[in-house]
Amino acid sequence: MALTRAQLIPLDGSPAIEIAKDLIVVGRNEDCDLQLNHKSVSKLHCVIVKTDGLLILRDLGSTNGTRVNGQRVRRAALLPNDQLGIATFKFRVHLGPGLLPAAAQEQAGELTPGEAVESLPRPGHQAPSDDTGETPAAPIQSNPLPDVYPEEPPGSSPGGP
Repeated sequence: MALTRAQLIPLDGSPAIEIAKDLIVVGRNEDCDLQLNHKSVSKLHCVIVKTDGLLILRDLGSTNGTRVNGQRVRRAALLPNDQLGIATFKFRVHLGPGLLPAAAQEQAGELTPGEAVESLPRPGHQAPSDDTGETPAAPIQSNPLPDVYPEEPPGSSPGGP
């Protein structure tokens, strides 16, 4: 069953963002599908891919990072009600055929088209199977880099040697 609706609900009360395309580029650059115009957001910050039943997120080496439920990640599967942090912006993930309350539906808007990323490395997480019990056709290649950043020892500065 295909994912019918995917939205990012800003935690600051701003209008909901409809994920209308299968792949969106998020960043400060004017060509991004989802433009977050703030100095804390990298020009090309991350990509979000809409797949069967979930969203896959991949950070594009952003300076201020991408977080899922408070954990800084390089890539992750986004599930319903996950909290997504893109630099200083925070969103709640809404997925599935269920509709949001009328007020949130009225605020939701279509994303403007922009340049698509030509290729996206296959994520290191296996998507959960749906009710049919099907598994992915090809095995997923392991990633030499961890998907989650290691915890920093107390007193260390982020990004410092």
